[in-house]
Amino acid sequence: MPKLPKVHARHDLEPGKLFKVERLELEFSNGRKRTYERLRSHGLGAVIVVAMRDDETVLLVREYAAGLHHYELGLVKGRLETGESVLEGAQRELREEIGFGAHKLVELTNLSLAPGYMTHITHVVLARQLYPAKLEGDEPEELEIVPWPLADLYKLVQQPDCTEGRSIAALYIARDYLQQEAS
Repeated sequence: MPKLPKVHARHDLEPGKLFKVERLELEFSNGRKRTYERLRSHGLGAVIVVAMRDDETVLLVREYAAGLHHYELGLVKGRLETGESVLEGAQRELREEIGFGAHKLVELTNLSLAPGYMTHITHVVLARQLYPAKLEGDEPEELEIVPWPLADLYKLVQQPDCTEGRSIAALYIARDYLQQEAS
């Protein structure tokens, strides 16, 4: 596992680059009024990609997670860019993060992060029939690619470095989709 980056400074910032804070003044059907605050995403959402090396093996990546200041094992993922469809974004992220494209892509579902206070949506995409196709990414260091048997998800979620809910949910959704497709 790589050595953690050194933290040189920490600064509290006003939200702005990725999110805006929005206050909602609401009145419910029973007449009660409440004020809610939520983080409104600036972007178009994100993709998370279940990249299948073969029928049994998913390709995971290990990358630095600033929120927890550790290296996290999870799926290929990233923000959608302007003018990009969900499948185009998935294809780009695959090429940037693991050096593969996919002949077969299908959007399985959408996931929210914290719908009580965030507007962000992540599109879950299944990628199959991979082929070598590298693009330069924006990661500060090379990502480690970790093949994992899809049948061993129960072992994966017990790993201390696999905690991200979107990755875990997307893996189970893809596994069930593939099992349903095979029957």
